[in-house]
Amino acid sequence: MSRSLVLLGRNRAVCAQRFVRFSSDAAASSKPGFLGRLARKWAKRTAFVAVGGTGALYAADKAYMNFKQRLPDSLSTQYFDQLHDGLSRLWSFGKDGAGNLREGASGRFKGLFPTAHADSRSPSDDKDTIRRSRELAEKLARAQQELVQMQNKYQRELERMEQANRDLKRQLLLSRQSSPVATTTASSSTDDEKPLIDMYSELLDLLQEYDSGFDVQDHLPRVVVVGDQSAGKTSVLEMIAQARIFPRGGGEMMTRSPVKVTLSEGPHHVAQFKGGGRMYDLTSERELEALRREIERQMRASVRAGQTVSNDVISLSVRGPGLQRMVLVDLPGIISTVTSGMAVDTRDAITSMSKYYMNNPNAIILCIQDGAVDAERSMVTDLVRSMDPSGKRTIFVMTKVDLAEKSEISPGRIKAIMDGRLFPMKALGYFAVVTGRGNSSDSIESIRQYEEQYFATSHFFRSGALQASQMTTRNLSFAVSRCFWQMVKESVHQQADGFRASRYNLETEWKNTFPRLRELDRNELFEKGKDEILDHVAALSRIAPHNWEKALVEQLWLQMSAPVVEKIYFPAAQGTGPSNFNTRADINLRRWAAKDLPQLSVQAGWEVLLGRFATTLKSDVATGRGKGDLFASLKEEVVKECEARHVASADSIDKLRVIQMNTLEDRAVTSSHQWDDAVKFMESTIQNQLETARGRLHDLIGPGASERWLYWRSRSKEQWDRDAVCQQLKTLLGAAKEHSSSLASDELTTVCKNLQTQGINVSQDFVTDTWNHLYREHFLENAMRNCQECRKAFYHRDLGSNQLHCDDIVLFWRIQRMLHITGNALRQQIENEEARRLSRQVKQILETMANDSDKKMRLITGRQVELAEELKRVRLIQERLESFIDALSREKS
Repeated sequence: MSRSLVLLGRNRAVCAQRFVRFSSDAAASSKPGFLGRLARKWAKRTAFVAVGGTGALYAADKAYMNFKQRLPDSLSTQYFDQLHDGLSRLWSFGKDGAGNLREGASGRFKGLFPTAHADSRSPSDDKDTIRRSRELAEKLARAQQELVQMQNKYQRELERMEQANRDLKRQLLLSRQSSPVATTTASSSTDDEKPLIDMYSELLDLLQEYDSGFDVQDHLPRVVVVGDQSAGKTSVLEMIAQARIFPRGGGEMMTRSPVKVTLSEGPHHVAQFKGGGRMYDLTSERELEALRREIERQMRASVRAGQTVSNDVISLSVRGPGLQRMVLVDLPGIISTVTSGMAVDTRDAITSMSKYYMNNPNAIILCIQDGAVDAERSMVTDLVRSMDPSGKRTIFVMTKVDLAEKSEISPGRIKAIMDGRLFPMKALGYFAVVTGRGNSSDSIESIRQYEEQYFATSHFFRSGALQASQMTTRNLSFAVSRCFWQMVKESVHQQADGFRASRYNLETEWKNTFPRLRELDRNELFEKGKDEILDHVAALSRIAPHNWEKALVEQLWLQMSAPVVEKIYFPAAQGTGPSNFNTRADINLRRWAAKDLPQLSVQAGWEVLLGRFATTLKSDVATGRGKGDLFASLKEEVVKECEARHVASADSIDKLRVIQMNTLEDRAVTSSHQWDDAVKFMESTIQNQLETARGRLHDLIGPGASERWLYWRSRSKEQWDRDAVCQQLKTLLGAAKEHSSSLASDELTTVCKNLQTQGINVSQDFVTDTWNHLYREHFLENAMRNCQECRKAFYHRDLGSNQLHCDDIVLFWRIQRMLHITGNALRQQIENEEARRLSRQVKQILETMANDSDKKMRLITGRQVELAEELKRVRLIQERLESFIDALSREKS
C-alpha cells in the first residue's frame, strides 16, 4: 500500500510540473491576452489541488499514527510501520513537488501577466492565433481531466485505506469484547469503561430531565439540525449516520418531535432506543423498516390530541464502523403555511421548539438550505441569524446541488452562497452535499457513490464555485464532529462548576431547614409511607372482637333503621289487631331479608373495616407520625382506591342470608332482660324518628309565636297556610284518635272549604302532604306511649291495653337479635377473610403507584421532598460531569 501511495503522489506531482512547463511554453509562443489569463487561472487551481492533496496525505498519516498508538501491543505492527513509511515518503515528495510547482509557475509566468493588457490584440485578426488558442484550450481541458482523474484515483486509494482502518478497528473491538478479561469484568463495568460519546449522551439525557423538572437550562453542546420543510434535513442526518433510519413520506411532515441521535463507533452497524432492549441491525432492510415504523409510532404517540408536533424527545443511539462521534437533534422542518389537518399553532410551535434548542449558547446549528429552491424563499436563514448573529456556531449546508445544476442556476450565485455573501447570516463553514436521487429505495452507499461521481464532474466544481473542502457529506461529517468536540471541551468545565455551586447551595438549605432529617427522595419516601400503611393494615388484626362487633352493630342499624321503620313497622302497624300486625310484619320482613338485607349487611361490614383503617391512618397524621402532611394525600388515595375496587363476595352474601332469615324466624323472648333491651331499643328508635318528624313539621309551618318574638323570625305565606291546614287537621285527629293513615275524600273537601272561609285557598295535594307529616308525628307519639305501657308487660303483655298486645316490642327484639348475630358473623368474616383481602388490595394499589411517577409526584409533595429530589439529581449530574471530564482528559493525553 505504501509503494502505491508513493507512486500516486509522484505521478500527481510530475503531472503538475509538466502542466506548468506546457502552460509556460504555450504562453510564450502565443499572444498573451486570453492565454495569459487562462494559464494563470489554471496554474492557481493546479497548485491548490496539489497542495490540498499533500495536506490531506499529512492529515491521514497523522490520524493513522494516533490510531496506531492506541492499538494493543499484542497486535503485529509490521504492516502499520510499512504504511507509515509510505505515507511519510509520499508527504515529502508531495511537498517538494508542490514547491517546484509554485517556483515554476512564478518564474515562467513572471513576464507574461504584467504585459497582458499592453500588447493585446483581437483573436479575430489572426487565424493562426485563434487556431493555437483552440489547441491550447483543448490541451488545458485534457490536462484538467487528467488532474480530476488523478484526484479520483487518489480519493479511492484513501477510501481503501480508511476501509482497512475500519476493519482493523472492528477486529480490535471484537477482540476486546470476546477476550476473557472483558468477559469476567463485564458485570463490574463502570462509566470509565463506556465510550466517551455514550457517557456524553447519558449526561445530556440527565440534563434534559433536570431542565424539564427544575427549569434549569443546560449549556452542553449538541448539533441542532434545522431547516425548511423538505429541505433534506433528515437525509443529511441519515448520510452522517450511514443508514436510512427515519420514516419518509411524499411531501408530508414526517418529523413531528425532536429526535436525539447519538453517533459512536462500534464493530457492528446497529441502533437502539434509550431504555429499549431491542438492537436493530442497520445492514438489514427488514430491520431498517422496523426501526422506521417504531420511530414513526413513537412520534405519533407523543403528539397530544389537537396538536401536530410534540416537544417529547425520542432518544436513539447509532453505532457503526467509521461513524463520527457526536450528538445530533433532528427537529421538525420550518413551515410557512398551516395546511388542513394541522393545529392552528403548528408553525409557532415549530418555531418555538427550534428557538429553544438553538438558544443554547453552545449548540452547533446545522442550517440546511435547499439548493434547488430560490434563496429568497428560505425561512430558516433568518431564524438562524436571529439566534446566532455572529455565526460563531453555525454551519451552513446546501442540499440538492445536483438539482440546482440541472435548473441552470448560475455558478456565480452558488459561489456567492458558499462564500457567505448572498445570505445576511454568517457561518463557520459552508458545505454543499447531495443526499439522494429522488428514489427512497436507494441505499446509503449508492447515494454516496452518486454524490462523489457528481462532484467529480460538476460544473460548479470546474468553474470554481465550489471548493474541494466544501463538498460531500464526508467532509461535512468531519467538520461537524471536529466543531462539536471543540465546543464540548470548551463548555463542559463551566457546566460542572455551575452544578458544583448548585449542590453547595442546596446542601446548605437542607442543613438549615431540615437539620435532623435524612435526605430521602420521593421514591424513598414512598417506600417509607408504603411500609407505614402496610403496618396499619396488619394492626387491624389486633382490634378486640367486642370492639369490632360494637362498631358493626352501630353501622348496621345506621343503614337498617330507615328500611325497618318505613318498610316493615309503619305498614304493619296501620292494621287493626295483633294478628294483622304480625302477618304484615312477617311478609315484609321475609321479603327484605331475602333480597336487600344481606347485601346491605356485607356493605356495612366493609365500610366498618375501611372506616377503621382510614381512621387509623388519619389519627397517625394527626399525632405527627407518618411525616405529617407528607403522606396524608398518599393515605387518602389508598383509601379511595380500596373503596373503588371493593366487590362484595357472593358466597359471603349467601351465607349471611341463611343466618339472618333463620334468626328472624325466632319470636320467643325468653327473659325479662331481653324484653327490657327490646323496649329500650324500640324507644330509642321511635324517639329518633319522632324528633326527625317534628323537625320536618317545624320547617313546614315555620317558627312559633315565641320564636317570632324572641328571635325576630317570621313566617312565609306558605308557612302561614301550612299552619292553618295543621290546625284543621289536628281537629280531625282530636275527634278520631284511631284515625287511619289517609284522609277520606269528604274530609279533604271539608278541610278545603273551612280554609276558604278563612280566605286561604290551597289544593288537596297541599292538604295531603301536610297530613302525612302531621299524621307521622301523631303515629310516633302513640307508638312511644304504647312502648312505655309495654315496659312492664313481659309476663302479662296479652292483657295490656295496647291494641297490638306489645307485638311491636317482639318485632324490635327480633330485629335487635338479628343485628347482634349479623355483627358477630361479619366480625368473623372480617377477621378470617376481609382483613387479608384488604391487605392484598392495599399491596396491589401501592405496587401500582410505585410504577406511576406522575401519581407519586402528585401524592408526595412539599419542600422537603422537592429539595431532596433536586439535591439527588444535582449530585448525580455533577458526578457524571466529573467522570466525563476525566475520561475526556485521558483521551486527550
